[in-house]
Amino acid sequence: MKYRDFLAKVQERGEYAHRSEAERAVESVLQLIGERLSGAECRHLASQLPAELKPLLLRAQVPAQTMGAEQFVDRLSALTGASRESAKWDASAVLTTLAEAITGGQLSQVLSELPSGYAVYFGKPELA
Repeated sequence: MKYRDFLAKVQERGEYAHRSEAERAVESVLQLIGERLSGAECRHLASQLPAELKPLLLRAQVPAQTMGAEQFVDRLSALTGASRESAKWDASAVLTTLAEAITGGQLSQVLSELPSGYAVYFGKPELA
């Protein structure tokens, strides 16, 4: 998937009026997911995404932080200054698009590193 297509899908899913809103959501969500995944998993995930998204995931490069889905939403809300509901909306718009942009095997690997509460944000509520 190309970067502009990724952003367009996030903008459509998130019902953002402006591309800049989609970009902000993508940046914030991917930064936090990058902090949550192990370095190796983060690099594998980044390898399947458009080049423009890779630095967002790889920015942290610290040991993976333990963070449940609710903590993820809280951190996203604090990072963006948005309400928890808006943070959930952003997470879903970005992570569902991310799930479509990568292989099923890679998605399984990512989800295996995350608690089940994250699955719903990837558009996989049946795995939650």
